[in-house]
Amino acid sequence: MNAELPMIGRKIRQANREILRNSYCTHQIEESVPYAHCSMRTYSRMPPIGIAPDDAANAQPSRLASLDMSTSDSAPLRVLYLVHDLSDPAVDKRTIMLRDGGARVTVAGFRRTPEPIAEVAGTPAINLGQTQNGGFLQRIIAVLQIVLSIRKYRHLFLDSDVVIARNLEMLAIGVRGQSSVNPAPKLIYESLDIHRLLLDRGIVGRVLRGLEGWLSKRAAALITSSPAFVENYFKPLSQVQLPVVLIENKVYSGETALPGTSEIVRPAAPPWKIGWFGAIRCRKSLDLLSELVKRAEGLVEVTIRGRPAYNEFADFARSTTETPGLRFGGAYRNPVDLDQMYGNIHFTWAIDMFEEGQNSTWLLPNRLYEGGRHGSVPLAVADVETGHKLAELGIGRNFPVLTVDALLDFFRTLTAAEYQAMSFAARSIPAATWSFTRQDCVELVAALRSAGST
Repeated sequence: MNAELPMIGRKIRQANREILRNSYCTHQIEESVPYAHCSMRTYSRMPPIGIAPDDAANAQPSRLASLDMSTSDSAPLRVLYLVHDLSDPAVDKRTIMLRDGGARVTVAGFRRTPEPIAEVAGTPAINLGQTQNGGFLQRIIAVLQIVLSIRKYRHLFLDSDVVIARNLEMLAIGVRGQSSVNPAPKLIYESLDIHRLLLDRGIVGRVLRGLEGWLSKRAAALITSSPAFVENYFKPLSQVQLPVVLIENKVYSGETALPGTSEIVRPAAPPWKIGWFGAIRCRKSLDLLSELVKRAEGLVEVTIRGRPAYNEFADFARSTTETPGLRFGGAYRNPVDLDQMYGNIHFTWAIDMFEEGQNSTWLLPNRLYEGGRHGSVPLAVADVETGHKLAELGIGRNFPVLTVDALLDFFRTLTAAEYQAMSFAARSIPAATWSFTRQDCVELVAALRSAGST
């Protein structure tokens, strides 16, 4: 990786110059960064970051006030969704939410699969090319190629009212496309993970943060999924200064009303079953769970479902086929398969140590909400954002120090009554904590329509 850094820097600067030549950005960034906690049910106006609640009355109004939640009878909002991976299930969910909120959605992006993606959640997909997990240099080159050939895609921007750019690489394309048409569509930056290179304290990190801050000047708002991303990256380190809309990774399955309390009743007896579902990229989790089932001697079983990042593991297939008590069940359809998946486990592995001290410490993973929706008891590390969330809700099991011995001690001493109490607490959390409704989707589209208005 170190040998690639000079080349990466050159590619970033080249892309930066190309975008700069074709951009006509003139507006100024506000000095304060408005921050709204948006559960999607209500978009509450909050004081700017850095202003204590008691001082909020004296704060100057910000552009966050323009995120009006009122609905409109006007024509459907035309949304162009630029994504880094067309095959990502989270892209399906956001596309469905936008469409159910009344928007007309076009999806364009890169893919991580060898074959082109025909559609995303029933919406025809526009393939921009294939990129690789972890292939940062290759992704920069792919983005640069699109930036240089943006005229091929001008019609997408001409036919859009709002462009949502998911991740930094798509923000670069969004800015270039926005500047190529008149009138220009509104641009929204969506950042749901903080790449480790953005946190680098060397030249590459400074260049990337500078590029991110400069590109974000063209955007009207920032969408992110965890308050810890704001407090630990966007507030102290990033150069992005935008109104922040917090949209958590809640479950959405098209309901017009929130579901009731989960009625799934699980046997309060061993073998205790753990589910590790979603983005499977944490080698340390696989090592811990493999060792746990070996030493537990039938007391604990682990099921893995989702999309493994195979490049992050020494031999994922061997680990999941040759370890008794641990199995990989393949990918799953969200939300279609969730009832069956979570109904067959006692505990959700709501733990990610892929980038400890950085992104993994700050995120609130999809599986936390999926498991919560289905009454599964979450397992977490205490001193991370997921652990803080569980402590606030009073559910689950937080491990101050996560080791195989700590896990073994927990399961060896767990009684039926203790599990039943934990399960009851998990199933008693209001459904709005874990789930969106169709009305939430309507409010999301209304927020996009009014973002950046004065």
